[in-house]
Amino acid sequence: MQSSRTPTAAWLDTPLGQRVLRAESALAGPVLDDVFGFELLQVGSWGSEGPLLRTARTQHRTVVAAWNDPGVTLCAALDALPFPADSIDAVLLPHTLEWVEDPYAVLREAERVLCAEGCLLICGFNPWSAWGLRCGFGRLLRRPPFPPGTRRLLSERRLRDWVALLGFDVDRVHGYLGRSGYWLKARKRVVTLTPVKPRRRARRPVLVAAPEARSQVANVRR
Repeated sequence: MQSSRTPTAAWLDTPLGQRVLRAESALAGPVLDDVFGFELLQVGSWGSEGPLLRTARTQHRTVVAAWNDPGVTLCAALDALPFPADSIDAVLLPHTLEWVEDPYAVLREAERVLCAEGCLLICGFNPWSAWGLRCGFGRLLRRPPFPPGTRRLLSERRLRDWVALLGFDVDRVHGYLGRSGYWLKARKRVVTLTPVKPRRRARRPVLVAAPEARSQVANVRR
């Protein structure tokens, strides 16, 4: 784990980074409007003092990250969160999947800690936008990643497939910055158990004397 200020945190203090945070914070209100419960967990640091969590209606808000950036509550591995299964009401991934080595593992861990009907919130940059093209060309030209720390951008379609495989239903998707970014909101499905009726035991056949046999016995007695 790192204790120094990360390049991503420094970039968010630039004019462009502040513009992104303002656009995302403006959407946070309506996105979180119907998210209730005890605990909202933000996995990954994104802006000091948790700007995306200010309008949250949950009783508690925790920011867990692999490094000690401003606003981080707890340092831990993002693919091995120190929380029991089915214990969190909502999980927010603010561009987290874009700068981890194994994004699906982090997404799977988010599913593990979420309770039934828990809310999953993901912020991402659209790889097919001008923003995404800048990131892609920078990688081809071997320039520093944009934004700093980014490994790859994930499309909304890929995320829809991943969350569906993990048992989520996508509620809605909000675009911002001219569709360069998106908020994806999904709910964890409730698994209903169908009771299995006990199999009836086959009845043993009752042996009854045939009518012909009875008539033969009657004739002999006569």
